[in-house]
Amino acid sequence: MEAAVAVGVPAVVVCDRLVGFVEGVAARLPLRRQRENALLYVRGLVEQGGRKSLQPTLFRLEETAARYESLQQFLADSPWPPELLVRACAERVAPQLGVVAWIVDDTGIVKDGKHSPGVKRQYSGTLGKIGNCQIALSVHAVGVRGTLPLGWRLYLPEEWCDDLPRRQKAKIPDVVRFRTKPQLAADLCEHAAGWQLPAAPVLADSAYGDDAGFRGRLAQHGLEYVVAVRAETSVYGPETSFAVPPRNGRSGRPRTVARPDRAPESLRALAERLPTRAWQTLPCRTTPAGEEVAGRFAFVRVVATNPVRSRYQPPREEWLIIEWPSDADAPSDYWLSNLGTDEQPERLARLARLRWTIELDYRQLKGELGLDHYEGRSYLGFHHHTALVTCAHAFLTEERLRPTAPRRV
Repeated sequence: MEAAVAVGVPAVVVCDRLVGFVEGVAARLPLRRQRENALLYVRGLVEQGGRKSLQPTLFRLEETAARYESLQQFLADSPWPPELLVRACAERVAPQLGVVAWIVDDTGIVKDGKHSPGVKRQYSGTLGKIGNCQIALSVHAVGVRGTLPLGWRLYLPEEWCDDLPRRQKAKIPDVVRFRTKPQLAADLCEHAAGWQLPAAPVLADSAYGDDAGFRGRLAQHGLEYVVAVRAETSVYGPETSFAVPPRNGRSGRPRTVARPDRAPESLRALAERLPTRAWQTLPCRTTPAGEEVAGRFAFVRVVATNPVRSRYQPPREEWLIIEWPSDADAPSDYWLSNLGTDEQPERLARLARLRWTIELDYRQLKGELGLDHYEGRSYLGFHHHTALVTCAHAFLTEERLRPTAPRRV
């Protein structure tokens, strides 16, 4: 049990704690055999070994062919909701983390062939290029004492959603329809917001932050956010006033939508006209070695153009956070946030710069726990696998939080 064994802790003690942990979070699964299979699968993910796909895992655990068939059915076809396991892990472990943010992102899973659900040649940030892969979206709680996945969704391109024979082979439920990545991410955040979890601002890169619908859904459900946006994003600057114009004539219909008194501008244009006094140097990130990293930021109250002009929504003021290094010719990053007007600038800067920690999570989930090792071709099986990987990750996180936890071997 290499991933969990620490110096001075007998393996049998850790194994007993693993059994207790999985039995606790899997108690919501309806059938005894499901709970037994969940324990065996998580044990295979946590224990040392190479590839974490089903067959080599059971070989290392010296299990029988009958157990292989049972576990294969448990993963691919058994109708247990994966959210049961993810929620149980989240509600048990997340309150221990000192949660400061929820981070939304996606990761590419390289695949051969064309039969795994959602696979196609598509861009993956993980690969840094277009490749044959699946895209898995997730939201993670990030705290001062660790991290924890709060949910997973497999992205299905439109060509998959419209191809009935492929859907049937991959066992994709009829209720699953095409959803954009920002829509899936908003679904995950709204779902987790209904659990007993510490609330925290949602962080995301510009692939999500640029989507006005994503930001609007988070705000509508009472979720705070700090999300990256592109320099070309259009906003109404802080000098803008909004008012509902009078109706046309005495018999015209009364107007209800507030209109701005000036034209919008790009974030880049707004940043370039800010006075020198608007910029301040603030600590924004702490390295793993404990060193403080500072950045040069400006904070401006703005109203995004798209919801007002294209969606006919009332103007909603947000923070625009801009980072412009003193030695650069242009700003390096922009973020929009719906945190309160009295929010401290340093917290805004730190939240904006916190999203990089998601990469550490993906590295452990793939490198140690086999997130990308599922070889089945079942849509439900993929989500069962991610739920069980989440369970293994949650157990290891709880182990590291133990007051007497010594260093790992």
